[in-house]
Amino acid sequence: MTAPLLTLDKVCKRFLVRKNFFGSGRRWLTAVDQVSLVVHQGETLGLVGESGCGKSTVGNLIVRLLAPDSGEIIFDGRNISTLSGQALRAARAKMQIVFQDPYSSLDPRMSVGAIVALPLRVAGLYQGTLLRERVISALAEVGLGEDSLERYPHEFSGGQRQRIALARALAVQPAFVVLDEPTSALDVSVQAQILQLMAELQARHGLAYLFISHNLNVVRHVSQRTAVMYLGAVVETGSTEDLFTSPAHPYTQALLASVPVADPRQRQNLARLKGDVPSPLDLPPGCGFHPRCPLAFDLCTKEAPQWVRIAPGHEVACHLHQ
Repeated sequence: MTAPLLTLDKVCKRFLVRKNFFGSGRRWLTAVDQVSLVVHQGETLGLVGESGCGKSTVGNLIVRLLAPDSGEIIFDGRNISTLSGQALRAARAKMQIVFQDPYSSLDPRMSVGAIVALPLRVAGLYQGTLLRERVISALAEVGLGEDSLERYPHEFSGGQRQRIALARALAVQPAFVVLDEPTSALDVSVQAQILQLMAELQARHGLAYLFISHNLNVVRHVSQRTAVMYLGAVVETGSTEDLFTSPAHPYTQALLASVPVADPRQRQNLARLKGDVPSPLDLPPGCGFHPRCPLAFDLCTKEAPQWVRIAPGHEVACHLHQ
């Protein structure tokens, strides 16, 4: 197999939290804890987990909207973890991000043409007539006509706005796109249209996607491989089919058991995890999931689990498999 397009190696990110205005009582919030992932050219890696587990922070770290505190982010054979200035702008030309909310991710004061042209201007790729032609081409790829150029975001529906966001991301012809909950703010019928559009664009351009979502049914539909996050850490990775049919981590099992099923004859008893998610300001010792795990034993409270390979391409961080 060819080398991955993107590799995260033990990436960490913490945020300083102050208890009051004067800065006393400072504490650190661990948002991303030793995360390692790989994404290959042309594939979609799904990243799932409960709200607040660090999924979006991982996406922001990859495109360097945030800088990692430690670990490495290797994109297209180059370590981009510490890049800045012109070198970072050049690297970003090959990676883009589409945010969750199309109502807030587009500047309402800018026309659609200016919005799509902005990354091209920043990257210095096109000017003049060529710039306009590239913007029109990017809009056409997402099903929007030249008449959209002078209009403003408020004149479009939610689905159309997300098409504009996709056009902005694709304008610089990236190799990799972070899709951060790209359909969760849309109606179900519109979701299907946007998902189909993203699949067509991926096939046409050989794009690699990191698809961040809490909707497991959508992730199963669009992803070749899936990673599961809990409390800032990845706890299981594998092919989407393996992970959904043979989940190994108790947290993954609980997530899948909680997915609603339309047919009442096929419904499972929803997994009931005891307690609440621990605070990222005060991570528990050992396995981060042990306070809620129904299968936890003494070792889980003392030592962090190592990664175990349970099948080709399927790995889990859990003492039950060691």
